[in-house]
Amino acid sequence: MTEKSPDDPTESEAKRDTDRPIRRDRTAPDGGTEARTETSAVEPVDDVPIADPDLSSTEIERVRAVLEDGMLADGPEVRAFEGEFAGFCRTQAAVATSNGTTALHAALEAFGVGEGDAVVTSPFSFVASANAIRLTGATPVFADIDPDTYTLDPTAVERVLAERDDIVGLLPVHLYGLPARMPALCDLAEEHDLFVLEDACQAHGATVDGKRVGGLGDAACFSFYPTKNMTTGEGGIVTTDREDVAESVRQYVNHGRAPGETGGYDHVALGHNYRMTSLAAAIGRVQLQRLLEFNEARREHAASYDDQFAELPLETPTVPEGYGHVYHQYTVRTEDPAERGALADALAERNVDSAIYYDPPIHRQSAYETVSTAAASLPEAERAAETVLSVPVHPGLSERERRTVVEAVHDHFNL
Repeated sequence: MTEKSPDDPTESEAKRDTDRPIRRDRTAPDGGTEARTETSAVEPVDDVPIADPDLSSTEIERVRAVLEDGMLADGPEVRAFEGEFAGFCRTQAAVATSNGTTALHAALEAFGVGEGDAVVTSPFSFVASANAIRLTGATPVFADIDPDTYTLDPTAVERVLAERDDIVGLLPVHLYGLPARMPALCDLAEEHDLFVLEDACQAHGATVDGKRVGGLGDAACFSFYPTKNMTTGEGGIVTTDREDVAESVRQYVNHGRAPGETGGYDHVALGHNYRMTSLAAAIGRVQLQRLLEFNEARREHAASYDDQFAELPLETPTVPEGYGHVYHQYTVRTEDPAERGALADALAERNVDSAIYYDPPIHRQSAYETVSTAAASLPEAERAAETVLSVPVHPGLSERERRTVVEAVHDHFNL
């Protein structure tokens, strides 16, 4: 999934040399701090950001209406958003949360994941997907990725399942807006009696064989951080066709209150305050109406890049047959880390933001040094972390800005 994001931090600044142009801080796609280029070395051109949330006057009016109504926390606005989002994903239920990470945590709790359990997930993702597993007391077990799609490799997952008997579920990540190999992963889950929880935090509206993510596994989690394909400011949601999962999530995000109990003091289980606010839901209801338009713009930009970069020594995004990519990020791959750094520098010289999602991979991060599965050999994830680079693809990208990106890349390769 979540939630510089794609769900979070300062990945774009990692690996940048100290003699790079001065950069001013800006909100990162996943909740951290991202940098925007300033330079006096060349004549300034358009400043092309990696993300640019689009909020219209309609969203502002809806928020104003909620403020005037006075019901700012959980309430009818949130229930309406949940129903509309479930309808979009074609699932029976949706439960809104405060962000994508809390959605993941609440969903795992709903599946009864706890100490002594293990869940297979991707090492090449924002850290929230693995953190959510650890927050339940369980162990994240990393399987390597498909080098073409950057998502979980079903063959690698099968090897992990053959080696362990404590796996209770799979948590595939739909990375950059491309769904994971869900048919194969769901087949494995059925064979081994496992749940499948989709991390769809970067894939609102993405499809597999015409079916939208959110309803491909037992449950799915989305993030609505400002840089996602749609936003609520901060927020998340769990979608599912399983009423038992939906009821458990509703209970968990509301302090463990009995289902249907909104503000009383009958707490029947342990829980958190992971609720979405009515203000966030008001924004989300409008953004959901605009999501298909946003995604179409992203696809248009991606198709243009595909054409413009076709003759360059870059790997452009792979989209398997039957898969619908929504390009939360447009991510290219260079031949080696040095080339990646040089390309990022060339973009920065033209005031074009770029970002690295994600380096280091999760199993190589300091917070995971004590996790038993962190020592696994995951060569494809590690190679991807060293060679991927994302360029602006957000819906607000103008023709001139897109041309600036293309020209900067072509200039770097002397074309």
